[in-house]
Amino acid sequence: MQINWDTFWLEILQATADTFIMVGAALLFAGIIGLPLGIAVVVTRPGHLLENKYIFNILNPIINIFRSVPFIILLVAIIPFTRFVVGTSIGTTAAIVPLIIYAAPYIGRLVENSLLEIDPGVIEAAESMGATPNQIIFRVLVPEALSSLVLNFTIATIGLVGASAMAGVVGGGGLGDLAIAYGYQRFETEVMIVTVVLLVIIVQSIQSIGNRLSHIIRRR
Repeated sequence: MQINWDTFWLEILQATADTFIMVGAALLFAGIIGLPLGIAVVVTRPGHLLENKYIFNILNPIINIFRSVPFIILLVAIIPFTRFVVGTSIGTTAAIVPLIIYAAPYIGRLVENSLLEIDPGVIEAAESMGATPNQIIFRVLVPEALSSLVLNFTIATIGLVGASAMAGVVGGGGLGDLAIAYGYQRFETEVMIVTVVLLVIIVQSIQSIGNRLSHIIRRR
């Protein structure tokens, strides 16, 4: 069956919107989980502000375990959980659940890397001035690492764009679903090319915005 491109563009626009919804929602909730997770892994590690080997030795392996599972496997493995949370295992809403679980530990590790880049002398100076651990975390560590955090969240966002495309394998919606349904199953090469071009444009736009924001923050 030949595609009517005069009307098919509406499907492409809807798929693009679904991709933005999936990535945006997943990034929001994954960030809410991943940011404090990354901070906790940093400040509880040996020799840091709130050293606690028990918490560190629990959180660190948890992050490693979830990061070790390929997204396509995670997507299928948690279908019962996804169905329990949102009532379905297919569609845009359902894809958000595995995307959050996939991205949260990844963001946690990126946050950890950003915070560990800070010169220990900055922390020592804050401690010598009588700052509490909470003040050091939120008034020294996070502000000092903000430029790096922006870049790392940009990386996480791009990773979510790619993962959202993979969600199309199980009917997750978005551009990935469109590419699978038309480009792969129906051998519509033009659809595949269009979806690839759109994904490239989205990724390049996100990277450019992230680079610009990081540069602005670094100059302040």
